[in-house]
Amino acid sequence: MTNLTEGKPSKVLVAFTLPVIASAIFQQLYNIADTVIVGQFVGENALAAVGASYPITMIFMAIAMGCNIGCSVIISQLYGAKKLAQMKTSVSTSFIAFTVLSLLLTGLGLALATPLMRLLGTPENVFADSVTYLNIYIAGMAFVFLYNIATGVFTALGDSKTPLLFLIFSSVLNVGLDLLFVITFKMGVAGAAWATVIAQGLASILAMITLFVKLFKIKTEEKYKKFSWSMLKKTSFIAVPSVLQQSFVSLGNLFIQGLVNSFGSSVMAGYTAAVKLNTFTLTVLTTLSNGLSSYCAQNIGAGKTERLPQGVKAGVVISLFTALPFFVAFFFFPSQMTMIFLDSASEQALATGCEFLRMVAPFYFVICLKIMADGVFRGAGAMKIFMFSTFSDLLLRVVLAYILSPSMGATGVWTSWPIGWSLATVFSVFCYLKGVWKPKRSLV
Repeated sequence: MTNLTEGKPSKVLVAFTLPVIASAIFQQLYNIADTVIVGQFVGENALAAVGASYPITMIFMAIAMGCNIGCSVIISQLYGAKKLAQMKTSVSTSFIAFTVLSLLLTGLGLALATPLMRLLGTPENVFADSVTYLNIYIAGMAFVFLYNIATGVFTALGDSKTPLLFLIFSSVLNVGLDLLFVITFKMGVAGAAWATVIAQGLASILAMITLFVKLFKIKTEEKYKKFSWSMLKKTSFIAVPSVLQQSFVSLGNLFIQGLVNSFGSSVMAGYTAAVKLNTFTLTVLTTLSNGLSSYCAQNIGAGKTERLPQGVKAGVVISLFTALPFFVAFFFFPSQMTMIFLDSASEQALATGCEFLRMVAPFYFVICLKIMADGVFRGAGAMKIFMFSTFSDLLLRVVLAYILSPSMGATGVWTSWPIGWSLATVFSVFCYLKGVWKPKRSLV
């Protein structure tokens, strides 16, 4: 575990965030492996089926990530303030509360999977596979939550290396099971879904065991409560806005997916390939932002707010360098990147993927600034600013997609992304520079 309140801010943040970036890359291999193997060995329609269910799976992942952020910020501030007994209470409270939430969502998701796919207008030729993939994913929901909470706690305590080790393990296992189930056993999209659930399940169990062993070694002078309503309230202050933010982003993607579905399965396949790559990039950058949140939260808890500006500058530089290879790959080699997912793509599918990637790639350097500012807002508990920035971006993208697509076709959908990103970035950077996010008091 690393104390992020001591040492040169830029060096501390670089050392802490490098494993975080690597973790994000391996985490995305879950989705990438599913998509590549399904697209290459099952076909274009199967790839479209996985893509059709993707926005719904991302809603559940968004809720898990929101819970991750909520517990991480509070635990970071408690750890920075050396309130170790309360920190342990926050950990156990988060695990209990969010496990119950995951079980409730599992039941709800299984009941609504088929109606949701109908609501999205999923074409009949991919409908059955889409529902199959979605139902299996939802069945493993508890593992997704447990893993995200464990990762959030590790990050809050300044340990970014342990989650990386579990992600490497689960990613390699996921790829191996994908190959076994899809190619050898001919299980199609169901095999890809089961591979993800099994790999995620084993990783979450191992992560929990390791975490509780680490926490047991942290000695406290007083006994700590296993569950506290007041601690849950503090955690929810950060978690609920984070869940809403993440969920509304995914809900917006549902509307966009419904619009994309109207252009047919070839456009769906091309969009699925491209949006997977785009999501990969954004997830890496957002995970880096979460690392910055932990840095800011620990220092705010310790009363060392003067260390924040240097850390933020380092975070921005790291994020821009991280975005550079994605820009080069997507802008200059879009067809090669799209064909990673498709063995024999139709001309329309390939053109769709290339157009989307070339349009959004240059704006990764813009969105980096917003994502880093969001990290500061979360770490400081300035959730109103954080939510407004995210919702404005989302609303603009969805509204513009529906306004532009009748005259521009699918191109109008892609055009909405850079416009929404740019305007939301202006707002976030303005709020950061004005300092309106600075906490008047510690959350803990």
